[in-house]
Amino acid sequence: MPNPYLPNWEYIPDGEPRVFGDRIYVYGSHDKPASDSFCDHRLKVWSAPVSNPNHWTCHGSIFQTRDNRDHKADVDWSDRELFAPDVVEKDGKYYLYAYIVDQPGCVAVSDTPEGPFKLLSRYKYSVDEKLCDRGAFIDPGVLVDTDGKVYVYCGFTRSYMAQINETNMYEIIDDTFTEHIIPKKPEEDPTGFYEACSPRKVGDTYYLIYSPNTCSRLAYATSDSPFGPFTYRGYIIDNAIDYPGGNNHGSICEINGQWYIFYHRMTNGTIMSRRGCVEKIEILPDGTIPPVEMTSLGFEDSLNPYEIQPAEIACYLKGDCLITEIDVFTRIITQITDGCVIGYKYFDFGEDFGSKTMKFIAKIRGTGCNAALEIRIDDPKKGELIGTCSIKSSKQIVSAIVKNVTGRHAVFFTAKETVSGYFMGMFKERHLFDLESFVFVK
Repeated sequence: MPNPYLPNWEYIPDGEPRVFGDRIYVYGSHDKPASDSFCDHRLKVWSAPVSNPNHWTCHGSIFQTRDNRDHKADVDWSDRELFAPDVVEKDGKYYLYAYIVDQPGCVAVSDTPEGPFKLLSRYKYSVDEKLCDRGAFIDPGVLVDTDGKVYVYCGFTRSYMAQINETNMYEIIDDTFTEHIIPKKPEEDPTGFYEACSPRKVGDTYYLIYSPNTCSRLAYATSDSPFGPFTYRGYIIDNAIDYPGGNNHGSICEINGQWYIFYHRMTNGTIMSRRGCVEKIEILPDGTIPPVEMTSLGFEDSLNPYEIQPAEIACYLKGDCLITEIDVFTRIITQITDGCVIGYKYFDFGEDFGSKTMKFIAKIRGTGCNAALEIRIDDPKKGELIGTCSIKSSKQIVSAIVKNVTGRHAVFFTAKETVSGYFMGMFKERHLFDLESFVFVK
């Protein structure tokens, strides 16, 4: 599946990827389209076979703070929203760590990784209750170390960690609660801690994936101890490069020998309607993780330009345009005005068998305007222009003959208004058309 890797109608941000047995599980928050607040009152989980990470199954709600049509609420002391959970396995049981807004959080347990999870306990601790008001237990990430000891990492604008009593999985062990495991830095320092702790152990090195003060990024810090302190090593991905950015939250996971970074990006013109994405990464022998770009690929190596592609897999959006949901079946790129650029990375056009041209076909929604779509490869400005597709106000299917290309390329569409003469340039803010899907045909 390309990015986003879950179905059109699903919004799972803050994804925590875990491999249990022969399946990949993603636990995260749950957003809604056109939302004006982060998250709702339930947590869901999706899973896919390790052997086929393109085939995802929804296991439904696994924990909630309000009654819904299938389940009663799992807690009776709060009905607030649930943020960014994590799930770990210990001695054959699966433990869900959940943060409830304005509450210190709780732990639930299940016999299976897909749940449903039943409340075990709230955290038990002796630390100052006022720490909860500072977000000490927000967005927990949990590590079960190779020696069986268990640690929780959390925080908002300042980082915390503590050791959990592994015999009950909810009691914070006295004198282990530690603040500033990532050293506190000024807000203007892009490496400083903001939120979204997610611990991992790779070999003998402890990694903490987190959102730094540049909150559209996912950064990482390392330590030789689960207690830290952790040293900033770099950032892995930024969801605001050439795209409408927002916060970010996710983690790394090894699947079939390949490492991935799970993250989210924004849709529907809001930072509160987020969808899960994934990119391949590399962990080098020195422990560093080179930054990766956002792509349309998901778990794929390349996309097939000769299959119909939904416009919404765009990973590059410049100008006023944005991805939005029309209904559960349809998502489009809308608010396309003069100069907007829409990009996709990467398509494999294959080998050259003598064709000089191919056809580009797009499904659009006209707005009563005449316009054009310039098609470039490799770079949105300097890349080769392989053709231009005219868009007429009354058309729903538009096409153009373009130059045949071979090999692997990024593809960029630039929208142009086609008014000429005296009125040229007077309609630059005009909504020209919406893009629904496209395909190349030989």
